[in-house]
Amino acid sequence: MTLRVAIGGFLHETNTFAPTRATYADFVQGGGYMPMACGEALLTACRGINLGVSGAVAEAQALGWELLPLSWAGAIPSAHVTREAYERIVERLLQCLDQAGRLDGVLLDLHGAMVCEHLDDGEGELLARVRELVGPEVPIAACLDLHGNITARMVEKADVLVGFRTYPHVDMAETGRRTARALGELMRTEMPLTKAFHRLDYLVPIPWQTTDLEPAAGLYRLLTTQEQDEVLSVSLFMGFPAADFPECGPSVVAYARSQAAAQRAADRIAQAYAQAEADFAGCVYTAAEGIAEAQRLLSEGSRGPIVLADTQDNPGAGGDSNTTGMLRALVEAHAQGAALGLLVDPDAAASAHRAGEGAMIEVALGGTSGIPGDSPFPVTAQIERLSDGRLLASGDFYGGARLDLGPSACLRIGDVRVVVTSHKAQMADREMFRFVGIIPEEASLLVVKSSTHFRADFAPIAAKILICKAPGPMPFSPADLAWRRLAPGMRLSPLGRSFQPPE
Repeated sequence: MTLRVAIGGFLHETNTFAPTRATYADFVQGGGYMPMACGEALLTACRGINLGVSGAVAEAQALGWELLPLSWAGAIPSAHVTREAYERIVERLLQCLDQAGRLDGVLLDLHGAMVCEHLDDGEGELLARVRELVGPEVPIAACLDLHGNITARMVEKADVLVGFRTYPHVDMAETGRRTARALGELMRTEMPLTKAFHRLDYLVPIPWQTTDLEPAAGLYRLLTTQEQDEVLSVSLFMGFPAADFPECGPSVVAYARSQAAAQRAADRIAQAYAQAEADFAGCVYTAAEGIAEAQRLLSEGSRGPIVLADTQDNPGAGGDSNTTGMLRALVEAHAQGAALGLLVDPDAAASAHRAGEGAMIEVALGGTSGIPGDSPFPVTAQIERLSDGRLLASGDFYGGARLDLGPSACLRIGDVRVVVTSHKAQMADREMFRFVGIIPEEASLLVVKSSTHFRADFAPIAAKILICKAPGPMPFSPADLAWRRLAPGMRLSPLGRSFQPPE
């Protein structure tokens, strides 16, 4: 008999300290994800791109399952998901699920770090509502981001949670495939898996979580060695260290045919994470220091581009991608052959489109999110190129996603060029420079508003990568956030102080 599996998704990574909340319209538009899709349109829209749902659909179709598509929605990271957006999206997904008829399994593409205006644990609540609808016997599998803040309720309500193993997340589609295979095993044997769940005890700055570098690279290699014999799946979640609620933080989840096997696998990963604490370290620069270091390297013969990550305004961590600290530093240093992207300023983009290519305009760029130490940057700029903002992001992170950045422009200030857009998306693909005429391979300096995902497409051309701090809503170190509700005792950085709630 053909297996009938419902599939859908709802993704958001929430920075509770960020300035802007996620509305329903943000999920419709999709940001760096694909736009909202429902029913059969979901199966078409996700084809051939790097998303968990895409890999899950491809694997399910290869296995001959009958797929019952529900709804799928994702929005770029920001502050809390509004109550209206959450309830509206979940209601639609559950309505589709209720109409799906007999099911052998449910597969959900989630993030794992969603906080809403009215809920700390968006995914735990969704999984609980799905469980209530399908009953205790139908297995539920979820594909999750490496940055998931996994809660006890999520572990309880799902039969298996499977996390990404790369950061940059070049394996999103592959993780969807692994999730489908795990669900297939559950449906084949009709036997539940035992679970082992550990919450780990220190937070790591996002740039040092990259699996391109040690110690994270070794930790994720270790996962595959644990999946043998009775152990079906092991995931290490680094956690998203900007969600102020008690269950924020890293964790490990293991699934096996016996409790002893699950516990051994989870214990091994937890031990390795503890031993790696001192190795999560690296150099970080202020904006002026980073640009000075890049100019020094170039003067000594380094062939660009040197890539500088504006990590504290990363829209992939809740930033609005509009702070001006790095841009000011470039202009003040008279940087040559430099480009910055993306700077989200719909008013400036509209002004550029009214003036036309080749014109000079006076405009105050960015700085509108109320970030301490940041403000709009008045400039006189030449409009080099205009665009409608539609592009195909073909690098390994976006993996062929079609982005709509809205009316966009390349503005030139001296020898510094700025990609100004109307919609936000993380700068993680070289096409996000090329679509307005900037050839990234020919630049001397590239400033990217990203923490790590840019590495997937920019590391192959980078002479050097420098992590920089300018004023922004996502501090480099979690220790610099104004925590109030984090679990007591959680260390706020590797080898750092433990959190104690304010009195």
